[in-house]
Amino acid sequence: MPNYKRFYLENSSVFITVVTNNRNKILIENVDLLRDCFKATKDIFDFEVDASVILPDHFHVILSPKNVNEFSKIIGYLKKEFTKAISDELKNENISESRLKRNEKGIWQRRFYEHIIRDENDLHKYLDYIHYNPVKHGYVQNVKDWQFSSFHKFVKLHNYDEGWGSEADIKHIEELEYE
Repeated sequence: MPNYKRFYLENSSVFITVVTNNRNKILIENVDLLRDCFKATKDIFDFEVDASVILPDHFHVILSPKNVNEFSKIIGYLKKEFTKAISDELKNENISESRLKRNEKGIWQRRFYEHIIRDENDLHKYLDYIHYNPVKHGYVQNVKDWQFSSFHKFVKLHNYDEGWGSEADIKHIEELEYE
């Protein structure tokens, strides 16, 4: 296996994508459990969730950890807590031989995608990407209609208009090839 090195930049926020194994659509039906696992993780690590969206088979977050070197540990702990808590019937479904040998449960993909937020412009691009993601994947027609998103918090803070997400609003999002 290649020796993968993550990049850490002090006082930075991090955009993260975490995907379930085989894109198993288990997150929405277990959204309360996932939220509880985020809370449990916050009891161990010092970080803020700046923005998020939860979809059936993956989620995106922007985290601001007090210690940026811990974002991998934060995600690892979160995934471990969710895996421990989820129903046994969902574990080991369609799990590969290599995962079985490592005693993995088959809930998550092994790795996750991360991007260090570089500046305010970068932050806004990733916020837009997170909030538009349910529309991109065809779950809803309008951003405001997806309830598992921080979009509504941003509307209350007057960072977005409730009707945000028109073609003009999202043109720059389509240029981004994240996930």
